[in-house]
Amino acid sequence: MGKKPVVIGVAGGSGSGKTSVAKAIYEHFKGHSILMLEQDFYYKDQSHLPFEERLKTNYDHPLAFDNDLLIEHLQKLLNYEPIEKPVYDYTLHTRADKVIHVEPKDVIIVEGILVLEDERLRNLMDIKVYVDTDADIRIIRRLLRDINERGRTLESVIEQYVSVVRPMHNQFIEPTKRYADIIIPEGGQNYVAIDLMVTKIRTILEQKSFL
Repeated sequence: MGKKPVVIGVAGGSGSGKTSVAKAIYEHFKGHSILMLEQDFYYKDQSHLPFEERLKTNYDHPLAFDNDLLIEHLQKLLNYEPIEKPVYDYTLHTRADKVIHVEPKDVIIVEGILVLEDERLRNLMDIKVYVDTDADIRIIRRLLRDINERGRTLESVIEQYVSVVRPMHNQFIEPTKRYADIIIPEGGQNYVAIDLMVTKIRTILEQKSFL
């Protein structure tokens, strides 16, 4: 098969708005052949560890992710083969028993905090996007999300941010900005940047005769 799907990587810190950007692009092409591959689904299986050990997992560290499986699945999708996407159970801190069947599509959005960190992943991408949002906005968004949606206390969110999220962002996530083809400030609110992205993707799809 001559055609190869278009792969768009969307990275950025927690609370940056990267998911909003990825979803906005997805919505623009809904009805066309497009799928979303979230790095969050590819945390490593920890079923072999006792629960107390699983609780210590640093989910903002590159080693928390099973990139080998993510890359294997992405390569299958690039060959127009279906995959069984894993599901992560955050209450048990390990991979769930169920999987999600995913059919191949012409456009693949790979979204996650560290999707630009692994060179093997970057090499599979046609467009690399980094969503760049100020730290104060990111912590406010994370506070609101974790308190309202995940039942966390203000103190626990702040403690986690200071001890894990912020240092991991500075050490691993922020440096991947240099690999991006496009940097989008302020995430999902940046409609001009999203429109430019959509136009660029549309051009690539037309060149490949997908549209």
